[in-house]
Amino acid sequence: MPDKRTVALSNALPPLADLIACPQCDTLHRVHDLPDDAQAHCQRCGLVIVTSRPKAIALVLSLALTAFVLMIAAISFPFLDLDAQGRHNSISMLQAVMAFDSGVALLLAVAVAGFIVFLPLTRLAAIIYAIGPLVRDRPARRGAQRAFALAELLRPWSMAEIFIVGVSVALIKVAGIASVTFGPAFWAFCALVIVTVLKDQLICRVSIWKALEQSKG
Repeated sequence: MPDKRTVALSNALPPLADLIACPQCDTLHRVHDLPDDAQAHCQRCGLVIVTSRPKAIALVLSLALTAFVLMIAAISFPFLDLDAQGRHNSISMLQAVMAFDSGVALLLAVAVAGFIVFLPLTRLAAIIYAIGPLVRDRPARRGAQRAFALAELLRPWSMAEIFIVGVSVALIKVAGIASVTFGPAFWAFCALVIVTVLKDQLICRVSIWKALEQSKG
């Protein structure tokens, strides 16, 4: 007869620290070390859960810094120039937000500024703060895990790409009654969306969490 203790141990579940849930279907998987340039997919839905790319954290940090600078440029320079019936008007993102600064519309201005500007900036700053020392092989900063958790919490609420879609739809209607010229902030915002998508595609949250845990100082 087989040893009962041996059978019990072989059927035991792995420790919770060795399990990871798929963010899409919540299926639990056991974490394994991956070779370079490999990916681990969910066995149920096929979503990529873990990736192993050499120097990926350094690339994510570079993209986050680039996105932060682009966001500052997007809110600092003119966004659009409009010419209609001999009248010329140049407007920036902040000026567009402040146009709704009275009455009930003030709530709309706060929401737009939060979702389009402040939340994305906060998320980028949290990512930079959390993973900056990891690139230089230094211990993680105090509160780095909380900062990265904040960045993950804000991810669904950072809506820069939604803003570009809305602007594009509005410009289709405006183009018929006015001459529209894109300012530097518009192109900075377009570049910001592309950089953000690349960053979110490259980032491996499991690897960053493990690196933060291992580099506590």
